Amino acid sequence: MKKILIMGASGSLAQYVVEAAKQLENVALTLFARDKNRLSKRNINNCTIIQGDATDYNDVKNAVSGQDLIYVNLAGDLEVMTKNIVKAMQENGVKRIIAISSIGIYDTPLKPVLGPYLKLADAIEKSGLVYTILRPDWFTNANEVDYSLTHKGEPEIGAAISRKSIAAFITTIFKDPELHKNENLGISKPTK
Repeated sequence: MKKILIMGASGSLAQYVVEAAKQLENVALTLFARDKNRLSKRNINNCTIIQGDATDYNDVKNAVSGQDLIYVNLAGDLEVMTKNIVKAMQENGVKRIIAISSIGIYDTPLKPVLGPYLKLADAIEKSGLVYTILRPDWFTNANEVDYSLTHKGEPEIGAAISRKSIAAFITTIFKDPELHKNENLGISKPTK
């Protein structure tokens, strides 16, 4: 049984990831949210629920303990949250992380709103963990799976992408954590 922790599980993207992950076999999901009442009722069946604050190291450490893979989908004080997650993973011997950052974090000049997402990506890349960082374009609610990937250093291309597409991509890594190891990827809907 593969144990996966979803951090920021009540977020709009994370709820799609939880729904997609529940279709996988031999996966045990733990949902970490600041307010467990904000979790989608249809997503919580057969999941372990942890109400906690990612800026509180003890909350993070307790959630990370015993997990195989951590999926990070947070907003707020990302610098503190990322330090807590990396430290907790290192101390608990958890190696695999997937984290959501943002399109545009390598643009010059950097928009101030993107600074925390750049710090998240930098901290995870330097952590020694096995990571996949995703830099999605804007999200849509389209009922489609259609995405293209770009690697760090390549121009970010494409258009707004459905949450369902991002969730489909993430679950490919849940199924096979050997995919996209130590890659920092842009993800968007291909432009025709």
